[in-house]
Amino acid sequence: MIAYVTVGADDMMRAKAFYAALLPALGYEMTEGPEGLSYALPVPQGQRPVHPDFYVKPTFDRRPATAGNGVMVAFEAQTQQQVRELHAAALAAGGRDEGAPGFRAAYGPRFYVGYLRDPQGNKIALFSSNPEDPGRDD
Repeated sequence: MIAYVTVGADDMMRAKAFYAALLPALGYEMTEGPEGLSYALPVPQGQRPVHPDFYVKPTFDRRPATAGNGVMVAFEAQTQQQVRELHAAALAAGGRDEGAPGFRAAYGPRFYVGYLRDPQGNKIALFSSNPEDPGRDD
């Protein structure tokens, strides 16, 4: 199981604005410290975390942060509508479009996804596979 994912950022204020437009709506709580931003899903008392934490931090070696070619972090939304809303909010918060929300022929008929780049260039996917939403072939 993946325990956490970290992406680098050179401008923490821009990164904070971008991720604040997405992650709280997906249930993540943010804490900010001298090492950067930490996002985690709340854990009910007596239970262990089941999803990975997500960190946005300056690089350890203090060299410029770069986005990995082929690296992408995906966050699951509850509905297709939420994918559309969060994709738009992320664009308004400084993200770049990498693929408008919709179905993709290469994926299953219920996989609805939108792609973004955060201000640093890290690729982010927002997806929903909610069986209550219409599928690609409906």
